[in-house]
Amino acid sequence: MSATIVLLRGLPGAGKTSLAKVLSEDGKWPVYSVDDFFTDPITGKYQFDYKTNHLAYDQCLKNTENAMQQKIQKIFIDHTLTLDWEIEAYFKLARAYNYKVFVLTVENRHGGQNQHQISPEQLSKMAEKYKVVLL
Repeated sequence: MSATIVLLRGLPGAGKTSLAKVLSEDGKWPVYSVDDFFTDPITGKYQFDYKTNHLAYDQCLKNTENAMQQKIQKIFIDHTLTLDWEIEAYFKLARAYNYKVFVLTVENRHGGQNQHQISPEQLSKMAEKYKVVLL
């Protein structure tokens, strides 16, 4: 079986985290998220700070690369990945470590709520920038 990375992309509130938990078999396989950076490991409280967002992206990518270096067979990324540059970094890692990539777009068709205090206006802006790649 070839090593696989699954990128779960979608707008906040789409259900990426819930789906990642299911696909990772409740933690058997690692799930990395930008949200991890902003979540207190003890209290579980989420506190987003836009000024450190770049550090969260870096941490998620570094965690992914560390898992690839350890040859973990399945890796899941729970991240909005709405812009090309966000996805490309993971494709680059996958090529370097010979991982097969799957990209799953998660849509909020279940009535889920955005847990990140992102306004409807900001969600609309994110949706406008969201691209689906056609090959």
